[in-house]
Amino acid sequence: MDHSGLSGWTRRRLGLAGGASAAGILGLLRPFPIEAKKKKKKKNPKPDLVATLVRSRAAVGANCIPDAEGKIEIFKLNGVEKMNVSVSGLPPNTEFDAFIIQVPDAQFGLTWYQGDLSTDKNGSGKQTFIGRFNIETFIVAPGSEPAPVVHNDPPFPDANTNPPTAPVHTFHVGLWFNSAADAAKAGCPDTETPFNGDHTAGVQALKTEDVNGRGPLAQLSS
Repeated sequence: MDHSGLSGWTRRRLGLAGGASAAGILGLLRPFPIEAKKKKKKKNPKPDLVATLVRSRAAVGANCIPDAEGKIEIFKLNGVEKMNVSVSGLPPNTEFDAFIIQVPDAQFGLTWYQGDLSTDKNGSGKQTFIGRFNIETFIVAPGSEPAPVVHNDPPFPDANTNPPTAPVHTFHVGLWFNSAADAAKAGCPDTETPFNGDHTAGVQALKTEDVNGRGPLAQLSS
């Protein structure tokens, strides 16, 4: 290519004053290849505790929900734990209520309402809970005090005071039918229990089992 027709100023701007070729200039203008950053695959963290959920005594006695089973996986976080609950073999499109409980079967001892879990069309479901799920999980009431009455309908009206108790550890997990009608539909007893938000739940469906004489949460250190 003949650059003789270019002015000196233009030649200097293009870097041709020193005899550089157009091909050389174009080479300088080409962008350097950028290596694509390899995305690191995130490894799924290993749970600090794994335990199984099995049919409750009520379900076994009634020979209902024969394929029901579940698993809990607990992960230590900063000052709390994350508990993943997964279930299968339950009635499809049905709501259940999860509780942390003192004893796996009736009369259950002290319990506290953790949250809800719903199954899909295949009878499977998953839910994640954040809280204290380790050997330090407990309930305590140093004395008796007035308690708010929110639900006052029989047969399970709210108490207007709490019973005093020394610390009681709660190391089990249980899952209840959200209604007695849902339990009956699945072939389980139609007994009404207080194990949902307005105290109109059905019977217990799944529970954890004792590990070395305690519930599985006791196996996880603080």
